[in-house]
Parts: sequence; C-alpha cells; structure tokens
Amino acid sequence: MRPIERKRKIMNLIKDKEMLKTSELSEMFNVSEMTIYRDIKPLLDEGIVSRTTGGIVLLDDTQTQEVVKDHKHCVYCHKQNDEGSKNIYRLILSNDQLETTCCAHCGLLRHRQLKQDISHAICQDFLLGTTISASSSYYVMDTTLSISCCQPQVLTFQHRSNAEKFVKGFGGDVYEFTEAMEIVYQSMQGSSTCCSKEG
Repeated sequence: MRPIERKRKIMNLIKDKEMLKTSELSEMFNVSEMTIYRDIKPLLDEGIVSRTTGGIVLLDDTQTQEVVKDHKHCVYCHKQNDEGSKNIYRLILSNDQLETTCCAHCGLLRHRQLKQDISHAICQDFLLGTTISASSSYYVMDTTLSISCCQPQVLTFQHRSNAEKFVKGFGGDVYEFTEAMEIVYQSMQGSSTCCSKEG
C-alpha cells in the first residue's frame, strides 16, 4: 500500500475513533511504527491531529484553526515571511499542501527534512525576480552582500553564469541543489537555534 493511501485510511480511522495508537496502526497496515509516524506527520503539520502518548488524537475545528499554517511565517524558523521578498522558497508536498519558508536557507533545510514528501519546490531568481525550480537552481553562499536573513544566507539563481558573475562582484561560492542542501545542513550542526540570524 502506498503512503498516500495509508494516510487516507488513517484519516478516515481517526475521524471515526478520534484516538488511535501507533502500535495498532502498525499492526493494521503491517508496517513499522516509524513508517506510521512518517505517514501521520502531514496530519500533525496540518493541525488535524495531535500526538499523545503512544498515539494520535483528532483535534476539533477550533484547535485545528490555531495550528494550521498561515504562510505568513516561515515553516522552518517561524520568522515572518515578507511576501514581496525575492528570498521566499515554496515547497509543494506530495499531498498538494504548500509550505513557505522565508528564504532558501530554511527552504533547503526543510526540503532535506521532508525529502520524498515533496513533489516540487520553487524559489525566485535573486537578480531577475522570476520564479524558478529549486532543484535546478544554483545557490550562492558566503557572499559579502547581506540580505539580513537566516545565516548562512543563500541566494538563488536560475543560470550558473549569472551566479558566477554575482560571485565575481560580491564574493562567495556557487553550488548546485543537492550540494547546497548538504552544506547548509552541515553548517547548522551544533547551532543552538534552527537559524542563526544576524544581530
């Protein structure tokens, strides 16, 4: 059974019973509890259910409205998103939900976190302001230009040539998607906050 089908069945079960144990779901679907936790994560993120000891419980409409993401805040660092910013990074999940991060730094970290749950991600070209695919973008890091966002800051470019020209003027290094994701992740290891902001 595919994860999306399990999620749908879990959704129907939780609406009927209002409380479920992960061990029961694990036995029912003949998968590990870790797989069940992966399946229910979108339900937790969407505010449909809440985690309890050993299971999940259905939230009522009032509780759900409090938890649902409003896209006004970064899903990763919770900083307020500037909708007019060239730094916004959007993730389209395989369940058609949309998540928004304040910048490519948080976008790459969130992308790494969700991995196979993401069907597509988009960002904006830092120079041109056009919408581009995150997976085929080029990422500039360690530049001297400060955009006053999460550190280490990450700028996105559609074309390598533009990224390289930018680096000639403002310094830094150019990386492809997977490499950039790992570098940002490694740079955050040992950090006391999810995103170290400039003071």
